[in-house]
Amino acid sequence: MMRWPISPLSIRGFYTACAIIFSSLHVPPAAAAEQPASSLPILFDARERLPKPDLSSLVRLRFLTATDFPPFNFLDQAGKLGGFNVDLAREICAELGIADKCQIQTLPFADLQQALSTSQGDAILAGIAVTPALRTEFSFSRPYLMLPARFVRNLKNDPGGTTAAAPAGKRVGVVKDTAHAAMLTAFFPAITPVAYKDSAALLTAVKTGAIDAGFGDGLQLAFWTASPAAETCCALFDGPYMSENFLGEGMTVMLRQQDSDLTAAINHALASLSRNGRLQEIYRRYFPNSLY
Repeated sequence: MMRWPISPLSIRGFYTACAIIFSSLHVPPAAAAEQPASSLPILFDARERLPKPDLSSLVRLRFLTATDFPPFNFLDQAGKLGGFNVDLAREICAELGIADKCQIQTLPFADLQQALSTSQGDAILAGIAVTPALRTEFSFSRPYLMLPARFVRNLKNDPGGTTAAAPAGKRVGVVKDTAHAAMLTAFFPAITPVAYKDSAALLTAVKTGAIDAGFGDGLQLAFWTASPAAETCCALFDGPYMSENFLGEGMTVMLRQQDSDLTAAINHALASLSRNGRLQEIYRRYFPNSLY
């Protein structure tokens, strides 16, 4: 089965848009943690007990990340590294009992894969989308976060219902030649898609009411609807919609293939953090406007 490409609205494809939206919210992590957010979808079977390999011989665990992917990785106003992935890396190390051996290093995103290949780091936490080609060279942890597709509508437009059946026969915008465009056609054949050249044009059309709704990446849409740029015009509508076929496997940790024990250890930590609620706490901290 063909795996659809996620770009340009991929895990990395909307950096600039999300960076602008995230920075415009001015929501510090502490404040974000106090806001309501729905629960994360459970990605680990609560009955499954993944083995915890012995890491006593591990000298250090170097996580590699970038600084240009808010709210996952970014530099705050004081120049301090923060974000969902940064906090997750620290929690993984704490769960594995190796906090004193844990390091987080930043590199340009384009250099991360080469750095991992040449052992300049041990694991990448930076939103690299899993592809069949990458799987021939690297290993990936279980996913810890899925990025869903969502509808967004102008509050002045009455959708005529509360589910995705409401826009049937109506004009719904989507960025052309993207996985979300293909997903909209496959999942909702009764909807009339309206193609836009980029996400900025799509969001403008939603804001002005030129279309009945928009369909796209839930991460970008969640932050946009809460941002000053949206001027409280719009809201997410129904969903979320998941599809590994169209949207990929989600957010994972990328490792070298030969580091099977480390991959297993990280999977163990992620499962434990999912069960004990720590993964949910990190999510609430950085996603006050839930993706789901």
